Amino acid sequence: MAWGYGEIFRARHAARLLVGTLVGRLPNATATIAILLLVRAEGGSYRLAAGLAAVYGLTHAVGQPLLGRLVDLRGQPGVQLPASLLSALGAVVLALVGTDPLPVAYAAVAVSGFFAPPLEGGLRALWPSVLPHEGQVHRAYAMDAVAQEVMFTLGPLLVTLCVAVWSPSVALLVINALGVLGALSVVTSQPSRAWRSAPREAHWLGALRSRGLLTLLAAFLCVGAALGAIAVAGSSYAEGRGGGAVYGWLMAAVGFGALVGGAVYGARPWAGAPEPRLRVLVGLLAVCYLPLTLVPGPVAMTLLSALAGVFLAPALACAFVVVDRHAPVGTVTEAFSWLVTTFSVGAAVGTAVAGPVVEWGGARAAFAVPAAAGTVALLVLLLARSALAAVPRAVTVTTVAVGTAENDRNGTAEPGFSNGHQA
Repeated sequence: MAWGYGEIFRARHAARLLVGTLVGRLPNATATIAILLLVRAEGGSYRLAAGLAAVYGLTHAVGQPLLGRLVDLRGQPGVQLPASLLSALGAVVLALVGTDPLPVAYAAVAVSGFFAPPLEGGLRALWPSVLPHEGQVHRAYAMDAVAQEVMFTLGPLLVTLCVAVWSPSVALLVINALGVLGALSVVTSQPSRAWRSAPREAHWLGALRSRGLLTLLAAFLCVGAALGAIAVAGSSYAEGRGGGAVYGWLMAAVGFGALVGGAVYGARPWAGAPEPRLRVLVGLLAVCYLPLTLVPGPVAMTLLSALAGVFLAPALACAFVVVDRHAPVGTVTEAFSWLVTTFSVGAAVGTAVAGPVVEWGGARAAFAVPAAAGTVALLVLLLARSALAAVPRAVTVTTVAVGTAENDRNGTAEPGFSNGHQA
């Protein structure tokens, strides 16, 4: 396993791109906790903090596919770096002004969320131009999914450390400064500067004209909802069983399970088309959510939470491959950005649904929500298997020298829409 991942890191530019992307995404990974701590430090209510965090999440969800489309059209440096600076500018305004006047705070959060650079989709578009073999690209997707778990674990810890040493405002400034440096590291690299998307057929739907991609997004909307529901159900479970400490262990266990599952999944090659494998992984993910409804004691519940996370990163890694196969030519960054958006929206929906369910039936009923969402995700993939099967020709990853004019090696043929539509 170590040799397989070491092979990726030994590839030129790979470590820089992965680390730079993770650091560049720190502001997004820590936005909710940073906003919460800032608002509470100024005496604001939880309702205000939740409202600002919701605005950030909504504008981020809208901005990612739009900026991703710009990246496909204009290249990475000309979009990613200005977007990162504008996003950081919004955070700086929030840090300096705080919540008074309130309209300025909401506007600053909206700017910061909307212009968060689509580094996640950009990295996945770059992997084929950095790694020479298809198997290595697939392993990099798995490593990418694992690294996200690390980022979403260490990011909040970094924010709380900055708050303890300085203040919430300084923490916001530090995290966004790191974000700009991470984006700068990526866009000044040779692969990012050389990358060009394939010529695309102009169409206002962009990546969304692919039936296969729409099917995948519908399924992962449900997977995101499952994760959002687990966060709420876990909080309800922890009440009366140790409070915040137990809740922290449950959420850490989900992340640890995903980390282990992703690392094992990416360590071996997988034969055959990824679409059937994705159905199996999502099915296993749904099955592993079911034991959570048993709500045993904290130790057993922590183990079940780890089990619930085991197939998350493998399902995501496999989904990345499916996105690459089904995104129309010239829309790869936008397609990956749509997956980010859909997953985020799904998490918000899951949170919104699980809240009333907790009040109605307690933690046991709330843990049924992720099981139900995972089951719906599987049903979507099963009922729409014909859409995911419609890959016109095989996609093979061949060696392309960094610096060539064409580094977008998505091989899916255009579905034949009229050129009269404008992107």
